[in-house]
Amino acid sequence: MRTRKNSTKNAPSRAWEDYLKAIYKLEKPEPTDKGVQTKELAERMSISQASVTNMLKKLADEGYIQYEPYYGVTLNDSGRSIAMKMIRNHRVLESYLVERLGYSWDEVDEEAETLEHFLSDKLVERMWNDLGQPTHDPHGSPIPNIDGTIERKNLTSLAEVKLDTPVMLERIKNRSPEELRYLASIGMHIGAKIVIKNQAPFNGPLLIEVDDQHFHALDYRMALALFVEDNTDSINH
Repeated sequence: MRTRKNSTKNAPSRAWEDYLKAIYKLEKPEPTDKGVQTKELAERMSISQASVTNMLKKLADEGYIQYEPYYGVTLNDSGRSIAMKMIRNHRVLESYLVERLGYSWDEVDEEAETLEHFLSDKLVERMWNDLGQPTHDPHGSPIPNIDGTIERKNLTSLAEVKLDTPVMLERIKNRSPEELRYLASIGMHIGAKIVIKNQAPFNGPLLIEVDDQHFHALDYRMALALFVEDNTDSINH
């Protein structure tokens, strides 16, 4: 493994913070014998692999990550702390923009991506407390605690749910503003009751019922990004 050459870290730049956050999001939930791969980071950040490799060498020299070309990347404690801080800032910001400033859920990601780097811990805490200390952002993603811990639920992709099984929408992951606007237009919201009524073969579109009111066709790839909890008992009673 590469080790840090300098005894004192430089303050992380915005670019470094973006990389550390991306690495965290690409890490596998269960330990594996491989770290995050350069190709994965390049695809997620829309940057060349050569540029990613150069940045990873800098982050390794600063002691924020462990990096080996054939093994991949893992976060050190200091890198993970920064990643969690950025994620907390981002998700508190998204919540504040929706709840206090009237933004819709398709408008907040770009604003939060810019502002998350410039917030003090004091301001984030005041926003979070003003909101009533929410545990999840407008898309259902968990907000890390101030100590960097994060709540994890065992959620299932909607694409894996059996027909005629009522489920509750808990989280929407990595959707574009256009896709979020479409989901809103068919009545989707966090907490919505969804029932798959039919599905075309070979991973074709799903026919879904939303909140016992509307039927809509949903692309299978979209269903893969919608995460649900089977709350059959609580929904039906």
